[in-house]
Parts: sequence; structure tokens; C-alpha cells
Amino acid sequence: MHGNLSGLRPAQLKALGNLYRRRIEPGRIGSPELARNLAELSHDVRREVGVLIDRRGRVISVSVADAKGTEFPDLRLGENRLAGFHLLHTHPRGGALSKGDLSTLFLKRLDAVSAIEVRQEGQPGLVHTAHLTPPGTVGEEEDWRILPPVPAFQIDEFDLGAQVSALEEEIARTARTREAKKDHERAILVQIDQGEFDAEERLDELAELARTAGAEVVHRELVYRRHLKAGTLVGAGKLEELTSKAYHLDADLLIFGQELGPAQAREIEAATGLKIIDRTQLILDIFALHAQGVESRLQVELAQLRYMKPRLLGAGAQLSRIGGSGGSAAGGAIGTRGPGETKLELDRRRINDRLSFLEKQLEGVSARREERRKQRARNDVPVVSIVGYTNAGKSTLLNAFTHAAEEPRRVLAENKLFATLRPTSRQGFLEGIGPVVLTDTVGFIRDLPKDLTRAFRATLEEIGDADVLLHVVDAASPGADTRLDAVNRILEELGFRDMPTVIALNKADAAEPDALAREVERTGGIPVSALRNLGLSELKEALADAVAQVQRQQLAAREEARELAAQYR
Repeated sequence: MHGNLSGLRPAQLKALGNLYRRRIEPGRIGSPELARNLAELSHDVRREVGVLIDRRGRVISVSVADAKGTEFPDLRLGENRLAGFHLLHTHPRGGALSKGDLSTLFLKRLDAVSAIEVRQEGQPGLVHTAHLTPPGTVGEEEDWRILPPVPAFQIDEFDLGAQVSALEEEIARTARTREAKKDHERAILVQIDQGEFDAEERLDELAELARTAGAEVVHRELVYRRHLKAGTLVGAGKLEELTSKAYHLDADLLIFGQELGPAQAREIEAATGLKIIDRTQLILDIFALHAQGVESRLQVELAQLRYMKPRLLGAGAQLSRIGGSGGSAAGGAIGTRGPGETKLELDRRRINDRLSFLEKQLEGVSARREERRKQRARNDVPVVSIVGYTNAGKSTLLNAFTHAAEEPRRVLAENKLFATLRPTSRQGFLEGIGPVVLTDTVGFIRDLPKDLTRAFRATLEEIGDADVLLHVVDAASPGADTRLDAVNRILEELGFRDMPTVIALNKADAAEPDALAREVERTGGIPVSALRNLGLSELKEALADAVAQVQRQQLAAREEARELAAQYR
């Protein structure tokens, strides 16, 4: 028995226990005798009383609680099947099925839910019943169908077994049809608005991230919450709405724009039955998808392991013990006595070992890159690092600058986020300067996950060896100013904010003229279109001026150093 049993007399507890002995005809909602027993008990204890009945007609659970408070078996069922049992409970104050009844029916995927109205003298009144409808059912606005109420003496006349069989067959058929048409995971996006001015822009960016990862976005939800719920961020009611959306839209993935803690992700997954990921996990997945070179793969794996480590689940008693002995009494070798390592501890140790290995591998890569940088410095070739928000057109601009239209010199340039994950250098030419090295870097993004920043720090540090930064801004984006500020914040965190910088307002041909004029006035940037080769001459002139100024400063510094050395001698 479950629920609040406090205050019940021994006779009442015995009567509740006797309900386990009741059996009804398989495939029926209940029997007139069971309905009478439940109504009398409910009237006696003055609370809702419910029984969970399986498809064989056996009572498997008795609860003194409403539908939401009823405890259910912890079953992991396939998406094409129902739970395999139905709930029959009482309404001591009368009335039809409540919102909580219907929510429980849907979320628990029950075969049916029924409520028995209890009359003042403890006699059963009308019985209200509802069952689920297949997703996409024509003419059904809700997730369920409510049947006309019937008197308690007719409770065994409805053929629930036939209805359940037909429903599961229809759900399976619908699922097969949709699966045949489905090319990608179908995702619902959730962005929480806590009063930020750019909440809608963040939701748009989340949709672009999902698209880049290969998901099909079927619904986007902007949820306003001044104060977040501790466990689920958005609250149980909103999760029910999202679960219903997923049911009707055949979505299997719920993506949150906020980073979720391990406990939050588990609680939301338990409440919705959907696969749950957050923005950080989505970005890591995109990095893993696009990583090509050895260095990029090492860095991505490093970031993923760092993200995964604190999220390993400790399942308590469910964890297996794999120690070398059964404890000190079993007399194992020294160092192996005791209960041994839990699976959780073993997983953490394996991750730590793998992290150490990856860090050593990346140290070797960094050393080789340092040698290349020293070689460039000895050749006294100016270096221009191209930085900017992801998908701003950095790689396209590099190809246009270096005339690298064909392989193997052509740099990958796609209309996707994070298409480039490793620094790529090409030689270019600036009038009045001569040969220069142009280096394309990994794209930035607002709120860059810390694990990614740490993993790519060696790559990003190469920016500091440049003479000039070329900051590429997507001028056609509605949030160009906020993206520019996001890149500047990351550069400031890395200590590169004060470096000489030339701003290129890319995609100027697609930008609104008024918005472009405002950005030119605000940033002093140069409008260009890397795709159409527009404005590149002006940009090269600005870069040449910036490089020349840096060279003059370097020359003046060397002269000053020589004068000081001469005075010292």
C-alpha cells in the first residue's frame, strides 16, 4: 500500500489490504463489486483510494492518494506500447476526471484511467473513463479521449482489452510511418528568458546549433521565468506541455539553451521520457562531428571527457562491485581487500587516465606548433590572425584573400557553425608590405563552454603571436553588435583585447543598409563581401596600414633597445 496512511484505523488498513485479493475479468475496467468496495472505503477514510490493475485483472498496487500521488512500477517500455495497467480510483467529492487524472494517464502511458464518484452514503455513482489517442489523430485536440460516464453497475461492460490492442496497433503503425519518413532526430528547443534583451536571438542561435548538429527542429519554446525552478528549470506544468508537444510532433529530443546540472537533466528526463541535452553538450557534439585533424579530435575528446566526468551517475545500490575479493574475511591479496571499486569509481579512474594521456598528446602538438611559430618569426613574416563569431565568414574571407579557390589550398568554408576547428595558415600578399601569413582560427560563440575554452587554449594562444587581428563580423545578422561584443569579451579573457585590430563587416551585400551604416559608424569597420569579392581592396589597404604601423613600432622599439645597449657599453 502507498500514499498517506497516517490516521487510518487497523480495520481500515485491513480493508485496504483485502483489495489485493480482488480480481476482475481481464480486459475490463473493473467490476461492480470492486467499485462498491472502493467507494465504501473512500467514504470511510474520507480520501481518494485507487487500485492499479494489470491486463490479467490483478490488483498490483493500492494507494490512498490522488492520481498524481499514486506510485507506479518503474518500467522502461518501448515507445509503441502502453504501460500495461490501468488506474481505477475514487472521487469522494464527486466530479469528472481531473486535470491531474488526465496528466497521469498521458505521462505514465496508462491503458486507461477511471474515476468513481462517491455518493454521500458511500455508494458508487457514475464512473468516468479516459484513454490515450494515437499521435496525430484527426479530430482529437487532446492527448486522450474521454468516454461518456456510466453507472457503476455497468463498469464491466466496456471492452478495455480490445481498445488497448487497437490503440497499440495504431501507435505502432503511426510510429513506423513516421520512422520511414524521418531522416534526422526531431528536436524541441527550450530557451529560458529571464529578462535578457537577446532571448529570442539566443533561441535562434540554439536552432542553428541544432541544425548544424543534424537535428530537425520541430518546435521552439521561449519560456519566461524570472526565477528558475531548482529541479526542472521550467516547472512540472511546462514539462507536461513539452511532453505533449513531443508526443504529437514525434520528437525524441529536448534541447535546453541553459546548461543543465546532472541532477536537473536526470529529473527532466524522468518527467518527460525524452532524451535531454543542453547547449554545452550540443556544442561539444558539433565539435566532435566536425573535428578532422588529429589535434582537433584530441581537443574535442578532452573537452567531452571533462564535461562527462562530473556527470557520471552514482546509482547507489545498483552499481556493481568488481573488487578482487569478497572482503578481508575472504583473504584476498594485500591491497585488494574490502568491497573493491564501484563501477562509478572505475569509470572515473578510466576517465582520469584518458585525460592524462590526451593532455600529454596535446603537449606534443603544442610543441610542434611552437616550432612553426618560431620559424615564421625568424623569417620575419607578418602574421594576421582572423578571428570572429562562428559562421561569420572567416574561412571564405581567407580563401578570397589568398585566391585559394581550388584544393589543396582551399580552406573548408560551409554555412554551418564551427565548420573550422583547427587553425589553418595560408600565405597572402599585402601591397607595400609583401608576403604575410593569414591564420584562420576556430570560431567563437557567446558563453563558450569552459571545457572547450580549456581544450582549445593552445590553439587560441596562437592568436597572441599575430601582429594584427582581423575581426570578421557577420553584418547581415540581426545581432551583429552582440556577437561582436561576445568575441571581444573572449579576447579580453585571453589577454588579446588590446592588440591592433581591423574589423571587417562581412556579408555587407545581404545586410540592411541602415543597420550596416550604424555598424560602420559604431565600429569603424570596413564593409566587405567575401563571397562576392566586394570591398576586399579597401580591407587589404586597412590591413597593410595596420601591419605597417606595427612594424614601425617594432622598429622604433629595436632602435631604442640598441641605443640603451650602446649607452650601457
